[in-house]
Amino acid sequence: MNYLNKEVSVFLEKSSWIRKMFEAGLELKKKYGEDNVFDFSLGNPDLPSPKKVKDALYKIADMADQPYAFGYMPNAGSPETREKLANYLTKEQGIDISPNEVMLTCGAAGGLNCLFRAILEPGDEVICLAPYFVEYGFYLSNHRAMPRIVETRGDFSLDIQKIGDALDPKVRAVLINSPNNPTGQVYSFEELKALGEILDEYSKKFNVPIYLISDEPYRFLTYDDVYVPSVLKCYKNSIVVSSFSKNMSLAGERIGYVAISPFLDGKEDLMNGLIFVNRILGYVNAPTIGQKILNYALGDSVDIEIYNRRRKLMAKVLKDAGYDFVLPKGGFYFFPKSPIEDEVEFVKILQENRILAVPGSGFGKKGYFRLCFCVSEKAIENSYDGFKNAINSVR
Repeated sequence: MNYLNKEVSVFLEKSSWIRKMFEAGLELKKKYGEDNVFDFSLGNPDLPSPKKVKDALYKIADMADQPYAFGYMPNAGSPETREKLANYLTKEQGIDISPNEVMLTCGAAGGLNCLFRAILEPGDEVICLAPYFVEYGFYLSNHRAMPRIVETRGDFSLDIQKIGDALDPKVRAVLINSPNNPTGQVYSFEELKALGEILDEYSKKFNVPIYLISDEPYRFLTYDDVYVPSVLKCYKNSIVVSSFSKNMSLAGERIGYVAISPFLDGKEDLMNGLIFVNRILGYVNAPTIGQKILNYALGDSVDIEIYNRRRKLMAKVLKDAGYDFVLPKGGFYFFPKSPIEDEVEFVKILQENRILAVPGSGFGKKGYFRLCFCVSEKAIENSYDGFKNAINSVR
């Protein structure tokens, strides 16, 4: 007897290696103890939220006895939060953004779903650059659209020629994620400018705007003075989607936004559509408490130097153990090359050594595996023997 539709049944079969490894980790921890299992599977920020978040929550609690303190609000978000967010993004993106060009959403995931619902027709395609966050394909399917997968270069930078070759009238957008999950790659201004130029060329050729969508929850987290360029300055039909899950450790609060370029063609129509679908998709509005937190704490961040120390230590452990990897420029992930062709099998070998990783096939890129260093320095350091034993076992 079938209790689910066929599509969801198929998705369940092939979805979320991340969750599978997380669940495997629970069993290993029961067997060996928390300190003897090294779980690099889940990108769940472990650093406490900044102090301003705690202070904001005290202030918000004092509002509880006020009428409508947590009541309905405009679907785009409270006017106060939209204004503060627009001012914040004006500084971050280096371009003037008005409150009418931002909408608060239920995390970046809610923002992407609103955007896809607003701009895509059934059968449309969105270019996703492999490796990519696997949920993108599911979000597109929600709105009867499909991903068109385009490979990146060997160092995971953009292959502009391949993107250009993939453009045709079915493609309505290119979706990028920089800093990237799972590779940690940051796309340069030159790459984004070249991408914008080719999208402008094909938009004119097909007489329809091809959007450039930048998913940016890791924008705040870069290393070695790497800078994340603004897509809004590189292409007029560009849109930023992001959240405060990582930089403020508010992943469970589900607070994010969509910001559209002030130069985007038909920006008023697009924003009206976004606000409408935010309501009819059932989000209604972004969480009230999350918005109020932003009113007090916007601009504050976790200590990124902690992540930087972990990154350096993770790089040392992997290098000393003999792994091949591209040093991440941002985010909190490594994406090493598997020492054997079948990375799923190698991830099982790592698991036998009490190390939890995620196969690259979960991100559309076989032959690699992902490690998240949202763990203590002690855990990273103590994982060395497991990494070394695993790679030695296949040599």
